[in-house]
Amino acid sequence: MKQEPSARSAELKQLIQMFIDERLAAKLEKLEPDDPKYAELQGQYRFDNWIEDAARRVGQLQVVTHTLKAVHPDAKGTSLFIPPDTLPDKPWVGSHLLGDNYATDVVGNAAALDVYKFLKLEYQGQTLLALALEQNAELLDALSDDPAKAREYLESFASITQSKGSDRSSTRAKQIYWLVGEEPTRNDDFHLLSPLYPSSLSHRIFQRIQHDRFSEEAKAARQARRENKLFSTGHADYPNFATQKLGGTKPQNISQLNSERGGNNYLLASLPPVWHARDSKPPLKVESVFPRFMYEKQPRWLMKRLHKFLLSNPPVNVHTRKRVDAYVDALIEELVLFSAHLHQLEPGWSADPDCRLVEAEQLWLDPWRAELDEEFAARRTFGDWVEEVQSRFANQVNKALSGLPAGDAEHSEWSRRIDKKLNALREVLDV
Repeated sequence: MKQEPSARSAELKQLIQMFIDERLAAKLEKLEPDDPKYAELQGQYRFDNWIEDAARRVGQLQVVTHTLKAVHPDAKGTSLFIPPDTLPDKPWVGSHLLGDNYATDVVGNAAALDVYKFLKLEYQGQTLLALALEQNAELLDALSDDPAKAREYLESFASITQSKGSDRSSTRAKQIYWLVGEEPTRNDDFHLLSPLYPSSLSHRIFQRIQHDRFSEEAKAARQARRENKLFSTGHADYPNFATQKLGGTKPQNISQLNSERGGNNYLLASLPPVWHARDSKPPLKVESVFPRFMYEKQPRWLMKRLHKFLLSNPPVNVHTRKRVDAYVDALIEELVLFSAHLHQLEPGWSADPDCRLVEAEQLWLDPWRAELDEEFAARRTFGDWVEEVQSRFANQVNKALSGLPAGDAEHSEWSRRIDKKLNALREVLDV
C-alpha cells in the first residue's frame, strides 16, 4: 500500500535525524559532559541547525563524473557532472557504457565531505541527492517546517552537481589542439580540447580488476587451474598493468572516489601486438582460400561471436545493426591482412600446375603476376573478379552462420548487407 506523503516525510526526517545523531555521538564520546564544547556541539547538531549549516557548506563541494585535479593536483578549473546515460553511444569503451549504474565522485573541501555522505543516504532505493535533484516534495517537507527555508535548503543540496562559476580550464591541465578545419596553418581551424579524468569509469574499472584479482571466486578459479581441475567459472588476468598513485599521501585532495581507492588507479598495458608470421606457403591444391581464412584464429573468433549474438534474437534497432556491422568490418579487416600476406609471395605462384584456385581468387591474391603475364594482366584489368571475390566471401560468411532461424528473405537481406559492407574492399582488392 502506498504511504501518504506525510508518513514518507516523517520517515525521511527520522533517517536524517539518525545520521545527525550518529555523527554527534562520535564527537561527544571524546568529551566529558561538563566540557563547554559538549553543550556547544549539542547545539550545532540540533536538526535545524545542522541542516542549515550543511546547506551552506554544500557550496564547497561538487558531485562530478569527470574530474580535473586527477589530471594535475594543482589545476584549478571546472570538473563536470555528466550522467553516463546522457552521453552519445560510441563503439569504444567509455563512460557512456556505465548507463544509470555508476558511482558519483565529489571534489572540493574535504572538511565538508560529511555533507556528501548525508546526501548519499538512501531511502527506498533512492539517495537524498536523487530526491533533491527531482525536487521531491516529501524531502522538502522533511528538511524544515518553514516552506521557504525548506525550498532554499533543497535547492542548495541539488546544486552540488553544478560547476561553480563559468566553465574554465587551467594552464596545468592537459590541452590538445584538434584540427576541425582543413587548413592547419590557420589558428581558427583548431579547437583547443582539455580532457578531464573519467572518474566514474575509472572507479568501475578499478572495482572490476580488484574483483578479478582478489575475490574468493577468482582465487578458487586460479587454484583449480594450478591443480588442473575443472571450475564453474573462468578467471581474468591483467598482464603488464601498472598502478598510478594520485594525490600522494593525501588522495582525498584529488576526489572522494580517489580517496576510497587509496589513490590507486590502474593503467592497462597499451603495447603493440606480438607478430606471429603466417604460413608463407602458397595456397596450392585447393579451390578456394576462404575455408582456410575462416579457420584462422581471429576470423573464427569473430564469426563465433557474431553467430552467438544473432542466435540471441537481438532487437531490430540501431544498436543491433551497429554491432553486426562492427563484426563484419573487423572480419573484412582480417581478410585484407590475409590477402596482403599472400601478396608478398613470389609473383607468379598462381601459375603453378598445382594451383587450383578459381580464377577470381588467383587475380586477387597474385597481383604482381600481371607484370610477368600480359594475358593475366588483361583479365585482371577488365574482368569482374572483384565482384566474384566479394560474392564468394559473402557466401562463406552465410555458410558459417548456418543454423540461424531465418528464411529466404532474411538470408537475402543478410547477403545484401554483407555486399554493402564489401564495397569498402573494392579499392583494396584492385591493387
